[in-house]
Amino acid sequence: MSDPETSDVIQADPLGFGGRIVVGVDDSETAAAALRWALREGAVRGDPVEVVHAWQLPLAALPFGATISLNVDEAELDQQARAHLDRMVDEALAEIGEPAPEVIRTAVPGGAVATLLDVSADADLLVVGSHGRGGLRQLVLGSVAHACVQHAGCPVCVVRTPQK
Repeated sequence: MSDPETSDVIQADPLGFGGRIVVGVDDSETAAAALRWALREGAVRGDPVEVVHAWQLPLAALPFGATISLNVDEAELDQQARAHLDRMVDEALAEIGEPAPEVIRTAVPGGAVATLLDVSADADLLVVGSHGRGGLRQLVLGSVAHACVQHAGCPVCVVRTPQK
């Protein structure tokens, strides 16, 4: 039996305290609820919260499922995404009050699932909202929350908001 004082094995905290929380946001109320939850959890844990917004170039649909990228200013889209992210975070911080955790704001081009899985690869917790789509709609549209639960390398918290 090895001596815990001299062991080379680093044991992770089973509750994930002392790390980083990643939360994915878009422009929905479910994302805003997930953001508020993640900020409160970060404050309780004393962990920084990285708020991630993935944006994509707009596409035009063509017949037979083909798409083309529209000619747009990527720098302008990035600036708009960052401004939206700042507004969301500032509103959520004002709503939850003190104490507030350290917040890292990340806006990047890319798909939501791939971006969240990549950014949360070394996180202690990934938080996402759920639009609550189910059945066939979920299969047709896909689900960021479902994909994150299935593929994330860390625990995932899915925040649901009550149906109105």
